[in-house]
Amino acid sequence: MSADERFPGWHGTTICAVQKDGRVAVAGDGQVSLGPTVIKGNARKVRRLSPGGYDVVAGFAGATADAFTLLERLEAKLEAAPGQLMRAAVELAKDWRTDKYLRNLEAMLIVTDGATLLVITGAGDVLEPENGIAAIGSGGNFALAAARAMADTDRDAETIARRALEIAAGICVYTNGNMVVEVIEA
Repeated sequence: MSADERFPGWHGTTICAVQKDGRVAVAGDGQVSLGPTVIKGNARKVRRLSPGGYDVVAGFAGATADAFTLLERLEAKLEAAPGQLMRAAVELAKDWRTDKYLRNLEAMLIVTDGATLLVITGAGDVLEPENGIAAIGSGGNFALAAARAMADTDRDAETIARRALEIAAGICVYTNGNMVVEVIEA
């Protein structure tokens, strides 16, 4: 049974991350929808994690409980490998792909420690996006295009991420302008 069959009509979330001039801004909207109904408009889908005093910012798209499970696993991986985001992400992706329970989780993550920016998927992918820009979720492609269009301007990472999310919110009905933005330096 597919996720669409189990949870028909669940949509929502746009997360956009922009890495520029030694800083990474991760912006996420607050909308959660069930079919044509907005269930919640102020969900917090971008969070700062600090396992062992090592700061990481994570944004998630997909089922909230699934994403929290993955964030907890990521924190544990970071505690086992302090300061090694890539290693922790690869270990999480391997577990996610091979563990019978985790394999069914429906979510995607964008994570950064300020120096490294990664997209982690349940297919076992750990991707470093080109040009320091990543976006996921229902409005992800809109935000990605907008951020790429602004990348060569004099705008900073936070301004680009915010504006890209605003543009996505104006196009994607599953994205709103109620955003949370976290900025981290390399």
